[in-house]
Amino acid sequence: MAFGLVGLTVAAFIWGRFRYDLVALAALVAGLAIGVIPAEDAFAGFANDVTVIIACALVVSAAFARSGIVEMALKRILPHLKTERSQVPVLTTAVTLLSMVTKNVGALAIMMPVALQVSRRTGTPQSRLLMPMAFGAMAGGMVTLVGTSPNILVAEVRQDIVGQPFQMFDYAPVGLALTAAALVFLAFGYRLLPRDRTGTLGLSAALSANAYLTEARVPDDWTLEPATITALSALAPDEIRVMALIREGKRRARPRGNTIVRAGDTLLLKGDQEALEGFIDATKLSLVRGDRPVLLEQAKDEVHLVEAVVGADSPLTGQSVRQLDLYGQHGLNLLGVSRSGYELTQHLRTAKLQAGDVLLLQGSEASLPKVLTALQLLPLAEREVRLGGKRRKYLPAVVLAAAMVMVGFGILPVAIAFFGAAVVIVALGGLRMRDAYAALDGPLLVLIAALIPVSDAIQQTGGADLIASHLKALFERIPPVVAVAGMMAVSMAVTPFLNNAATVLVVAPIAGVLAQQLGHRPDPFLMAVAVGAACDFLTPIGHQCNTMVMGPGGYKFSDYPKLGAPLSLLVLIIGPPMILLFWPM
Repeated sequence: MAFGLVGLTVAAFIWGRFRYDLVALAALVAGLAIGVIPAEDAFAGFANDVTVIIACALVVSAAFARSGIVEMALKRILPHLKTERSQVPVLTTAVTLLSMVTKNVGALAIMMPVALQVSRRTGTPQSRLLMPMAFGAMAGGMVTLVGTSPNILVAEVRQDIVGQPFQMFDYAPVGLALTAAALVFLAFGYRLLPRDRTGTLGLSAALSANAYLTEARVPDDWTLEPATITALSALAPDEIRVMALIREGKRRARPRGNTIVRAGDTLLLKGDQEALEGFIDATKLSLVRGDRPVLLEQAKDEVHLVEAVVGADSPLTGQSVRQLDLYGQHGLNLLGVSRSGYELTQHLRTAKLQAGDVLLLQGSEASLPKVLTALQLLPLAEREVRLGGKRRKYLPAVVLAAAMVMVGFGILPVAIAFFGAAVVIVALGGLRMRDAYAALDGPLLVLIAALIPVSDAIQQTGGADLIASHLKALFERIPPVVAVAGMMAVSMAVTPFLNNAATVLVVAPIAGVLAQQLGHRPDPFLMAVAVGAACDFLTPIGHQCNTMVMGPGGYKFSDYPKLGAPLSLLVLIIGPPMILLFWPM
């Protein structure tokens, strides 16, 4: 009955008609109904350390993305990347290194906007950049316990078998060797990818392309040097236009690059939301509401930012912010205006709004819906808007480093260390609580938590022993390196259909029991499963990293094997000998 349950679950995964998380929940309910999962173990997966570690790793990754520390580290390098020959190795290496300390999906999410910016600036096809980065993120995730979900799950299986899980850096010797080989291959192998693919522009990306006009004031205690328009523009990687400089009530439209900026000046800036945020953060300017700087308190969840279009019948049409007194009457701050076909060069508070203008508004989350309705403003599709927020550049890196050191020295268990890291980051303002909840990958967490009891049913009913006994005769007659390679190949073959987390939950217990029946240590077989499940380079559906780049890169299903098949073969050739070198039978 346990085999039947797992078989139907696998068939449902392969069919793809229903969501992975729904299939997993249905399998859990069915297991309870037929009695192969005890009632007391039904929700063990939700309380499992694995679920906690993955959730906390996602929160820490989101804090990294919000901090801007990666962009700052690459700021001096990116302008020198003129051709794909230099762009691919640098961007792929960057995302690979980042995925070693944060979850690989989060690392790729951080680096994708950087790659798209490089593509726009240099004309390099996105299809040549994104897939190598996705593969690099998966390779880098193999190096540490928290880099990828398979590593965390395999560590839990080892805990069940030998009473001790894999530790934070136990994966590093094999992972580093395979990652180095993958980086060398990808630095040249990207030429196998097509150049003529056109990426699709998602709704969020299309909205982010809006050029907003906003005001920023130079603080009285400002000490940034040099302070010309050109020097300030060079501090941010994205293009920003200074539409006007306002000093002592006098406006200078389109100031020259050698114009000196002084404390107390107000700059009228134009650019997309990401570019404006990076510029204001780099130059230490303050956004302005009316005559005063805007103070955004990120720790207060009631403060919210929204984009809205001025409707044809809106009372704002033909009125200025000063006339409307938006803040006094409605509690709204106007942070930016986007208007197609016309360039504003005047104070935002005196500019007359028109139907069709896109406004960037700040206000109370509780009152915003009512106010937007009253003013006949049409909210755009929800997306993350961060303009004006205070970023904690170094906080996530410092907290994560402290957590990894404590785990590495055995001071704290992994789950406790990463749970503490996530809480500290949120508590100190590195990420708002709302953003922390948004960072949690609900479907992935539910999938893992629901499948853990289903996976345990295979062991508890003797199913794993039964399969292992049938495989024993085959594996006894082949060399150990071939046996490890076979286990790795099985994981690689199954992952595209099951999802890498589900693969580990099904295959790893069988691998562990098989090793015991053969009289071997389980470690090399478990390592093989972890590597195989982490290296889905053949399809866009087995790993989230592959799925993330499919649309922006314009890839077809058949594009993945062009680069992924030789890379998978490379892993199968190098991986087993490296595993047996560091984890002998």
